[in-house]
Amino acid sequence: MIDHATRAVPARPTALRRAAPALLGYAAVRTLGLLALAVWSAARGKSAYTLLTARWDSLWYARVAGGGYGYEVRLANGDVHSDLAFFPLLPWLERLLAAVGPLSYADAGFVVSLLASLAAAWGIFAVVDHVYGRTSGSTTLGAAVDAGGAAVDGGRAGLFAVLLWAALPVGIVQSMAYSESLFTALAAWSLYCALTGRWVGAGALALAAGLTRPVGLAVVAAVWTAAVLSFVRNRSTPAPHGARTAPRAPESAPRSPARRALGGFRGLGDLGLPGLLGVLLAPLGAAGYVLWVGRRTGDGLFGYFDVQAGWRNGFDGGYAFARFVAAQLTSFPAVLAGLGLIAGVALLVRLYVVGARQRQPLPLLVYSGVVTALALCASSYFGSKPRLLLPAFPLLLPLAAALARTRAARATLVVGGVALVSAVYGAFWLNGSGPP
Repeated sequence: MIDHATRAVPARPTALRRAAPALLGYAAVRTLGLLALAVWSAARGKSAYTLLTARWDSLWYARVAGGGYGYEVRLANGDVHSDLAFFPLLPWLERLLAAVGPLSYADAGFVVSLLASLAAAWGIFAVVDHVYGRTSGSTTLGAAVDAGGAAVDGGRAGLFAVLLWAALPVGIVQSMAYSESLFTALAAWSLYCALTGRWVGAGALALAAGLTRPVGLAVVAAVWTAAVLSFVRNRSTPAPHGARTAPRAPESAPRSPARRALGGFRGLGDLGLPGLLGVLLAPLGAAGYVLWVGRRTGDGLFGYFDVQAGWRNGFDGGYAFARFVAAQLTSFPAVLAGLGLIAGVALLVRLYVVGARQRQPLPLLVYSGVVTALALCASSYFGSKPRLLLPAFPLLLPLAAALARTRAARATLVVGGVALVSAVYGAFWLNGSGPP
């Protein structure tokens, strides 16, 4: 006999099924961008695929994949552009794919970028879904709240975070044979592992991120911050009989404001050996490559920084960028660009402050803060700064939360309009004369 009073409990959707709408939406937005690029490029007599795979930094990565390091270009002004400025993980993957299949290094870079962008979208969804909590039917499972006290559905917030990241004005870079998509994927999943106490995974992914881009330092800082917070939390929460560990909270228990301020950790216990291993692994990628470059150039610890100086890259606290913006304000129509840059920086600061007020997990604030600071305060090519900000996805969380609380029709209209503008701008931008 069947007990009709017993109701079956619906199975929790798998991680991939839960993220599927976000991944499908991401693919749709990026497909729109690629179609716009194809039409625009064809009208100008250019190859969209060449723009994506065989220009600017893509050529440097493919050259490293094919022949290893050692190539440099000496310019008339004395600058030396060395391929040692490019971190090795993307060229290694290009070389691997080209070795096992009929792909050129450029083709392999494009494939890596496409797959990594999907992995990045999934990682962003996982982070945001965890931060804002999960809802199932009418039962809220630890849903986070915004600064005004309104509940935010984690799945919806994750969906809109992914769509906004896909629809960034420089979103076309996610489909290029560049390292931004690969880095963002590694960073997002490392952050997710850190927030959920998977310390070895967090450290290993941070190591890989450090082999991908110099800004891997931001991932290391976030993992270390998460570890310190977890250690402090568990040491400062006395258990019965004087023990210094915190009891594990039930999965369905709502999180207190203090707990959210510590980053949404869920009863991780003492760090122990896995935590220590993750903390030690995290910096090895970036540190290992910088030390290897120093040994290869013979300049020791400063070898990598000398290589970057040859590209006129360095950290000056934003002085060069400020001078560049100020120069735009002296004439018309350049003043419009200058005012746009000021507005853009103000928006970034505003989003960061709002994220802090909404008690965004501290590891995310550390990560996005370091990424933003390195992008804005470097004396690098100014046209690349929007691209350098691409991995700073936690800045989008306040906007994603706002859209998650908006009626579906209105939110869809907003995201669709932004995606269309992004597609047109990306096609225009990539067909320009300078590198992105």
